[in-house]
Amino acid sequence: MNKFFFIFCAAIIGLTTANNLLAEEKTYLGSEACKDCHEKQYNNFMNYSKKAHSFGNIKKMEKKLTSEEYKSCFECHTTGYSQKGGFISEVQTPGLKNPGCEVCHGPGSLHAETEDPDDIVREVTMENCNTCHSGDRIDVFDFKPLLFGGAH
Repeated sequence: MNKFFFIFCAAIIGLTTANNLLAEEKTYLGSEACKDCHEKQYNNFMNYSKKAHSFGNIKKMEKKLTSEEYKSCFECHTTGYSQKGGFISEVQTPGLKNPGCEVCHGPGSLHAETEDPDDIVREVTMENCNTCHSGDRIDVFDFKPLLFGGAH
């Protein structure tokens, strides 16, 4: 009996550890990876969301900004900047150079692998938007939340 209990506990610990490792290994794939399964949402986002192409806006400003100021724009105008597996540079991670699906829904690698809806953020709220769209930025950049405008 003790042998089975030990094996059972070891299996539970092993599964928990494996799940934690998988959760830690979620990486960003870029919005293109979402396109095949979520074509309508992808097309709506790419066609109607200003943020889907907003890296171009900061690129236009690059010469007017210090290197530090320019890089601070990456926090909101790229996907996953300063996070594991996120945007590094236009050359190294071109698929993450705009804010995409994973900015709101989280890193998509595990979801893409399992196709389990629970492996991605499904319920996006204004709190998610407030990461970039704080009160100050709303006034400066005339933010209109797509959450209510139909990003999908």
